[in-house]
Amino acid sequence: MRIILIGPPGAGKGTQCQRLVEHLHVPHLSTGEMLRAAVRAGTPEGLLAADYIAQGQLVPDQIIVGMVTKRLAAEDCRSGCLLDGFPRTLPQAATLDDLLERQAMSVDGVIELAVPRDELVRRMIARKRADDNPEIFSNRIISFELQTAPLLDYYTRQGKLASIDGLGTADEIFERIKAALRTFSRGTHR
Repeated sequence: MRIILIGPPGAGKGTQCQRLVEHLHVPHLSTGEMLRAAVRAGTPEGLLAADYIAQGQLVPDQIIVGMVTKRLAAEDCRSGCLLDGFPRTLPQAATLDDLLERQAMSVDGVIELAVPRDELVRRMIARKRADDNPEIFSNRIISFELQTAPLLDYYTRQGKLASIDGLGTADEIFERIKAALRTFSRGTHR
């Protein structure tokens, strides 16, 4: 299965991705992790991306698409993968559809973790990550709302979106996700 997980910063994607990878037995393709690794390694992509990341802005498509294209071509992604942080924009979604179609594949389903903004702020304060100062966090939420939220309509029109209530315990949220996965595997979301 090829699943996309979408949600604003602080929605709990990291926690749910770990569970999904174990449940689906597929690789986790996190563009955030790929970018952080590229920045740490000082790769050309990492050096270009560093300034955008520091300001809480989305990294340009050409950098992200190049990284994801290479990763999707890997053998371990043939039977599926969990995409986290990609696509983030409508052009990226169209590019992903084209990339997969050329390999006779498609996205099986898209899971949105829906969490109200006040809860996102509460979680950001509680987790105290280095990249979670209030200004950067606010920029990340605004970027998500402006550039990523339109994906919800894109995937709804394709019949592939399941919006999951991101409030509750990690176990409760994961049970909702597993219910959505069952509808994807039966093709009843289409």
